[in-house]
Order: sequence, then C-alpha cells, then structure tokens
Amino acid sequence: MLSEHNFLALQEIVGAANISMSKADRICYSYDATQQQYLPDAVVHPASTDEIRRIMLLANREMIPVFPRGAGSGFSGGSLPVKGGIVLVTERLDRILEIDEQNLVATVEPGVVTEAFQKAVEKLGLFYPPDPASLKFSTLGGNVAECAGGPRCVKYGVTKDFIIGLEVVTPTGDVITTGGPTMKGVVGYDLTKLMCGSEGTLGVITKIIIKLLPLPEAKKTMLVMFDSIDGAAQAVSAIIRGKIIPTTLEFMDGRTIDCVRQATNLDLPPSARAVLIIEVDGDQEFLDKQCEKIKHIIQPLGVVEIRTATTPEESEALWQVRRSVSASLRKVNPDKFNEDICVPRSKVPEMIRKVDSIAEKYGVPIVNFGHAGDGNIHVNIMINRKIPGDLDKAKLAIEDVFKGALELGGTMSGEHGVGIAKAPYIPLEITPAAANYMKAIKKSLDPNNILNPGKIFLD
Repeated sequence: MLSEHNFLALQEIVGAANISMSKADRICYSYDATQQQYLPDAVVHPASTDEIRRIMLLANREMIPVFPRGAGSGFSGGSLPVKGGIVLVTERLDRILEIDEQNLVATVEPGVVTEAFQKAVEKLGLFYPPDPASLKFSTLGGNVAECAGGPRCVKYGVTKDFIIGLEVVTPTGDVITTGGPTMKGVVGYDLTKLMCGSEGTLGVITKIIIKLLPLPEAKKTMLVMFDSIDGAAQAVSAIIRGKIIPTTLEFMDGRTIDCVRQATNLDLPPSARAVLIIEVDGDQEFLDKQCEKIKHIIQPLGVVEIRTATTPEESEALWQVRRSVSASLRKVNPDKFNEDICVPRSKVPEMIRKVDSIAEKYGVPIVNFGHAGDGNIHVNIMINRKIPGDLDKAKLAIEDVFKGALELGGTMSGEHGVGIAKAPYIPLEITPAAANYMKAIKKSLDPNNILNPGKIFLD
C-alpha cells in the first residue's frame, strides 16, 4: 500500500479533493472493457502538466508504479493497475486550448472527449476523422496512447496520422515537446509517432497538437446485402480498384446478421449472408455519381439488395443495423472476447473461413464484423464463463485466431493495442531482436519501470 508519507505528498500536489484511497473510489478505477480487475493503492486527478511532472518525480524517486488512465474504455487492459500503485486520471485536463482555422491545427488537453472535439471543430467547418466506436466517451489522450482507429480510417487514416505534436511528461519527471504545429518537421527522431500507440508506457501525454481537414460538404450511405462473405470482400477490392475510396466500408458476416435478426426488428432478407455499409463523402455533386458507379461495380458479386439513404435520418436508420450488433451478441452467450485482428483486405474471406473452422474445432460461437476497407476484423468469441471449460476453449481459440491472421500476412491487433490481453502472444508476431529494441527504448525512458509496468511485454 501507499505509505502515509507519500499519500500526503501527493495530496499536497493535487489537493485533498483530488486524491483518494477509499476502496469505493479505487474499485471505480480498477477495471476496463476487458472485465479484468486490479485494485490500485490510490487514485489521483491532476489538473496540469506541472502537477503530473511533480507526481512522476515523486513516483520515480519512491519507486511507485503509475498507471495513466483516460476513460478506461480500452479492450486490452492498457490502463489496468496490475501492480497496485497510483492510477493517474487525466479527465480534469479537458480543455480545447486552440483551434487555428487558418492553419487547420488544434491544440487540446488529453481529457477532451473525442466526440466533443469533433463537434467543436465541425461547427467551424473543420474535420477530425478518427472515429473509434468509443468516441462518445473515450478521450483524445487515450486515443493517442492506443493509436485508435474506426470506420473512417480506410479513407483518412488512424489517430497517429493526425497527431503532429505532443507535450509529454516522462517517467523521470521531465517535460518534453515533440513535433509542433507545422505540417513538416524532420529535426531529430520522430518522438511523436513513437508516443502514439505506446500505451502509456513511455510518457504521460499532457497536450496534443492535431492536424485538421476541411469538413466534407456532404455524405451518402448505402447498405448492401450479399449472398456470401466472398462477394462482399470482392466488392471492397473492386470498389477501391475502381478508384473510389469510400469514407467507410463496414462489414458484417452471416453469424452477425443472424444475431441482429434475433435481437431486433430490423428487416434483413433471409438470403443475406454478408452486409457492407458503404459511405462516401465530399462535394454533393459527385456523391450520386460515385454511388451509381459503386452499384455498377458490385452488382455482379452476389448482391441481394441495396438500400440507399437520401436523408440524414435514413442514413442513421441504415447505421442502426451496425450499431445493434454489440447488444445483439449477448443473445449468443453472456461473455465475449473481442479481438481485432487485421489482414490484407483481399484475405478477409479466407480469414473468416479460418475463424469458422476454429469455432467448429472448439465448439464456441464466433461472430465477425469490422472495417472491411482496411481488413480489420473484430472477432468476437462468445462464451459463458459459468460453463466449465468455456474459458479454456476461448483462450485456445484466441491463439488460433492470432496464428491464422499472421499466416495471412496480418497482425493480431489493428487498433486495440496489446496491454495485458495480448502480451502473452507477442512472440508470435514480434521477433526477439525487434522486441529487445523496444525494451531498450522503454528502459532508456523509464529506467525504474514505474510507468504503466506489466504492459505489452510480460518481463
């Protein structure tokens, strides 16, 4: 447990109202979306870079583990306090410091909620594309730490493609800046990109400089149903070969469609065994032309039905098919392992067939959906933890899924990160030499291993 001396020192830094050792408060910050739980010794809520700097100086001197935390919405255990210590919550650092309309750049603090930031820039005719499913509550600091993705990444890229500068407090209490507000900059190593996706193991992000785009004039949404997953996957490749890069290319496989049918009143034809939600954006005058071209390209690929939205309300209704998926999965089994493998987009059908074989091998239902445009498949292994042996089956199935993705030239995590959930499988993807270089970077920046220890690498 945290000593009384160190508790009082932390209290002096952040104020009595912003630190707690009560069990109720510690429980609130002991878990994330993985459903795993680790109790910290204390929870602190700093409000400035200087307070975080002083916390890290104290923690490094006293060898106290520190676990940075945004909204705690991660699927890999990245913010879990696996070694007790301090949970450092960034939610009080929640200001949008500047939106520079002339240079299309914004500067924010890490506790800003993703959707709130998007709405703020859109009021000014600007656009921040990354849109993780958790955008209504996840914070930008967490998005940077995990290099979050989302449906729009097929066209616009992931979080790291929009982060051009950071202010970071290091594990030893230094405050450094990386990058800056310019679109170019090649002085020294690219520490900005190093920090993006480092899962809070290399520094605590205190400011973020974000590149913005002009807001597209309009968007148009189509829901396309196919008679097979092969047809849907071929459609994705065919659309992109046709020199169209949609904003989103979301897919659902047959098992997912069955879940939606059972859990909702949404009308999906019995012959539909795969769904694509295709959205295009840009100048209004080009959208109809693009949609007609897409229809022409995909028509020979087993299309069952195409529904096109002509109003924002109709678009929302089409997206309801996708948004109903997570809730509908509970009809299959009460517990799920949500993995986020990524394969080359042309390999999606082959990967789905591998997953179907794995489901049959272990006798566990597996439901697949995700971002077909970039080959990012959310593999949901559905079990009931109360049934003896189900958890063991899930673990074996997860390893086989990862191996299958790697065999196809893919990766075991497209956007959720490693955290603790995928740490045991790191040797499947990263060579010992590459892992040693990564560990050397961690050791250099965090010699006492006090910042988010136990994540990514088990040793």
